[in-house]
Amino acid sequence: MNESRLILSRRRLLTGLASAGGLAAAGCSQSQPPTYGNVLRMADQFTYRAQRLLLPEHSLVKQYGRGDITSMPATGSTDPGDEKADGFDAQLGPEYARLHAGEFAAWRLPVEGSVARPASFTLADLARFPARTQITRHTCEEGWSAITEWTGVPLRTVLAAAGIRASARYVNFYTYDGQIDSIDMFDALHPQTLIAYGMNGRALPLQHGAPVRLRVERQLGYKSLKFLHRVVVTERFYDPGKAGPIDSGWAWYVGI
Repeated sequence: MNESRLILSRRRLLTGLASAGGLAAAGCSQSQPPTYGNVLRMADQFTYRAQRLLLPEHSLVKQYGRGDITSMPATGSTDPGDEKADGFDAQLGPEYARLHAGEFAAWRLPVEGSVARPASFTLADLARFPARTQITRHTCEEGWSAITEWTGVPLRTVLAAAGIRASARYVNFYTYDGQIDSIDMFDALHPQTLIAYGMNGRALPLQHGAPVRLRVERQLGYKSLKFLHRVVVTERFYDPGKAGPIDSGWAWYVGI
């Protein structure tokens, strides 16, 4: 990359980050979860409002030392390309199997929607961004927890590179195992929210979401989706029905 292109890339990144800062400030004023009004989700409102109003915008979850790392079970989907597995997606499953067979060399992560510069990132592209490594506790809704080291690129950096628009409010994540979920800009721009490609000093293992997974450290484990397929930034909340958590009885917001 020549010097002029490098300067331009840096300017775009800085411009995007400045925009992200404005969005974070706007996100702080939102005191109701998008599931407000759903009787079954009344507790979500209390948790959402309490965390948004009481916690500093970028307060970090506790980070641990290497000596604290524990084993972490692989739950849910462990290989979206396995046609014999429960929940196999007839469209995305074969695509994932092909990508896995090619060691994810052809894998791309599209970032689209309410962005100025829709982009599609390879693993190499993500690795070229400044990396963040953090050792944090994964708290599962089933009652267990594990401490793990994650390495990846902060989601806010990727969103800045794509140029999130000032009107953007949510980030939707689509996975190869057919799940769809979202977070608001408050969590999307948090410095510990990662697109993780490494785990415990190695490439992210298949059963834990290869080639990349989401890490939302300020929410329960099921928000940290595995096997990311694409990212869509939106201005309004999108409920994907059976593919999302609400239709299955899970909370949309599970802050910890």
